[in-house]
Amino acid sequence: AAAMSGGTAKVHHVHWNCMQGDMKFLHLLEQMGCKVTEEPDGIRLQGPEEALRGLEVNMNDFSDQALTLAAIAPYAASPVKITHIGHIRGQECDRLHAIVEDLTRAGIACEEGETWVCIHPGNPQPCQIETFDDHRVAMAFAIMGLGCEGLKILNPGCCRKTFENYFEVLDGLLKH
Repeated sequence: AAAMSGGTAKVHHVHWNCMQGDMKFLHLLEQMGCKVTEEPDGIRLQGPEEALRGLEVNMNDFSDQALTLAAIAPYAASPVKITHIGHIRGQECDRLHAIVEDLTRAGIACEEGETWVCIHPGNPQPCQIETFDDHRVAMAFAIMGLGCEGLKILNPGCCRKTFENYFEVLDGLLKH
C-alpha cells in the first residue's frame, strides 16, 4: 500500500537476515522506486515520490508475491511483466488467470501467457473482484482497491485460511 501511494510503512521485528523468501519483494519494490531502510525495530518502506517504475521480473522463487505485484502494477508509470510463474496456476486457484480476470474487470489492460503476465498502467475502475476462494487474491486486490473507490472484494471470508482478520487490520492501518 505504501509503495503504490507514496506513503510509509514499517514492519516491526523483520530484518534483512530473516529467512523468509518473500524478503525479495522488498528489493523488487526498491527497483520500482521505493526506499527501503532497516531500522533497529524493523524495516521501513517509503513509496516513491513519483509513480512506481515498471519492470520485468522473474518471480519463480517468490511467486507468492506475484498477486501483490500484479495488484499494484496498474499504478506504475510503465508496464510490469511478471515471468516464470506458470506454477501458480496450480495453487488454491489458477492465480495467473485470476490476475488477468480481475484486472480486466477493473478496466486494466493486461496480457497472459502460459508462464507470464504483463500489466499496463491504468486507473482501476469500480468492479467486483472474484477471489476464486483464494486468500491471496482477496488480500492482494484489496490493496489495489485502496487507490480506487468502489472496488468490492467478493467472499472476503476466504482469508480465514491464513489471516482471518486481514480486513480489520488493513482498515486499522489506514486510520493511522
